[in-house]
Amino acid sequence: MRLTLDTYGSPLGDILLVSDGDGALRALDFADYGQRLRRLLRLHYSAYQLDLGPAPVAFVNALTAYFAGDLDAVAKLRVATGGTPFQREVWAALRRIPAGHTTTYGELAVELGRRGASRAVGLANGSNPIAIVVPCHRVIGSNGTLTGYAGGLPRKRWLLEHERRYSQRPSAERPTGAHQDAPALL
Repeated sequence: MRLTLDTYGSPLGDILLVSDGDGALRALDFADYGQRLRRLLRLHYSAYQLDLGPAPVAFVNALTAYFAGDLDAVAKLRVATGGTPFQREVWAALRRIPAGHTTTYGELAVELGRRGASRAVGLANGSNPIAIVVPCHRVIGSNGTLTGYAGGLPRKRWLLEHERRYSQRPSAERPTGAHQDAPALL
């Protein structure tokens, strides 16, 4: 499998974007976690070739809009992942968590019809190769605390605060497409 790697400058530091020839996002991680990104690509795709090249314009535009406050901009991006069927089920559920909201591993397990599988959900969450777009940062501990995030807890906190700030604005003040529901408390 041939994949393309590009770097995007964000308020949280450089982000690595991996796309395929069909224009799907295959991986997104922070540049200081490039080794993790490559490990996940090996796990998900075994053999792959990673070439430097420009990311699709849609990726750059969506991320720019997201960081400017249009929280739903990244929800429109097409993603493709490897992983097990259970992992892909968890990752699809992550994309259904509205921006500005959080859920717990246990609540996610219940939503998936797997009550008591919160640890399995947590492991799948931690193997998510597409940060931000597949919003694993929106999953918190059952006691409301921030728990592990592959990009580091300061970035998780920043992302949640960013989403809370823009999702709480009255609709007339929000960038087009931003979510309107009030966020869950941390």
